[in-house]
Amino acid sequence: MNILANDGISTAGKNALKEGGLELLDAKVSQEQLIDFINENQVDALLVRSATKVRKDLIDACPSLKIIGRGGIGMDNIDVEYARSKGIHVINTPNASSRSVAEMVFAHFFSLARFLHESNRMMPLEGETKFNDLKKSYAKAVELQGKTLGVIGFGGIGKEVGKMGVAMGMKVKALTLNARKETISLGFFDGQTIDFEIQTSNDMADFLKDVDFLSINTPKTNGYIIDKNQFDLMKDGIYIVNTARGGVINEVELVNAIESGKVAGAALDVFENEPTPELKLLMNPGLSLSPHLGGNTTDAQEKIGIELAQQIIDIKKSL
Repeated sequence: MNILANDGISTAGKNALKEGGLELLDAKVSQEQLIDFINENQVDALLVRSATKVRKDLIDACPSLKIIGRGGIGMDNIDVEYARSKGIHVINTPNASSRSVAEMVFAHFFSLARFLHESNRMMPLEGETKFNDLKKSYAKAVELQGKTLGVIGFGGIGKEVGKMGVAMGMKVKALTLNARKETISLGFFDGQTIDFEIQTSNDMADFLKDVDFLSINTPKTNGYIIDKNQFDLMKDGIYIVNTARGGVINEVELVNAIESGKVAGAALDVFENEPTPELKLLMNPGLSLSPHLGGNTTDAQEKIGIELAQQIIDIKKSL
C-alpha cells in the first residue's frame, strides 16, 4: 500500500507505518500536480492536514485512492460524504490534538487576564521610559480561580478545556446542541483520577448570562454562533477565546464589543479571512492573537501520526 502524507507526518507516524508494512512516499506535491502524482504512483492512501484540498475532481480522477486521512479534527478541506459514496475510507484524528488546543485556550486566557498580550508589545517600546506607567495600566488583572468558564461545544477539545477549568478551580458550564450529562475525568501524575459530572445546556441565554471566560470549541459552522445578539446576552467584562474555526464568531461585532467594554479581552487563533486576517484585528490592543497554532505541538503531531497509522493498518487488514 502506497501512502502520500502530503502535508507531512511525524516521525512516530512514519515509523508506525513502516512497521505495519506500508510504503510512505517521500514527497510534497503542489495542489495542481497532485492528481498526476497520485495516478503515476498508484497512491492508495492520501494523508493531509489543512493545506491540501481533497475535492470531487481529485476523488473522481484518482481511482487508486482507498483511504483519505486528515491529521486533525475538522475535515472541511475534504468532500467527505462524496468520498465515502465512492467507497473510500475517510478518517481523522479527533482526539490526538485535544490537549494541545485546550492548553492554547488557557495560554490565551492567562495572557488576557494578566495583560501579557499587550505588555509584551509595549515593554520593548516603552519599558525603559514608562515602566511605572505601564505597571499602573495593567493593575486590574484578574485570577481564573472562582470564575465561571463557559465552553461552547463539548467534544474532545471542549472536555479538555473543561478539565483544565476544573483543575483551576473554576465553575464549568457547557453549551451543546442537545442538553446532556457528561462525565470528565482528571488524571494525575501518580495514577489517581477524579471524575466530575457536567450537565450541559442548549439554552444560549441561560448559558451566557454569568460566564466570565468563554471558550469556543465547535466544528466549522454555516453561520455565526456568536453575533451581536449573543454579545448582548453576555455580562460586562467577559473574556473570549476562539480556537475553533474562523466564521463562528462575528469579528466586526467582536471588535465593537471590545471597544464598548462589553468584552474585556479576546483571543483569536483562527480567522474569517485566514490566512490574511483583517488589519483592524491585528492592530487591536484588546486582542491576543496567534496564527492557527492550536494543535501545533510536537506532542500533538506525534499522537496524530500514530493514530493515523493505526487506523490505516486496521483498514488494510479489512481490504
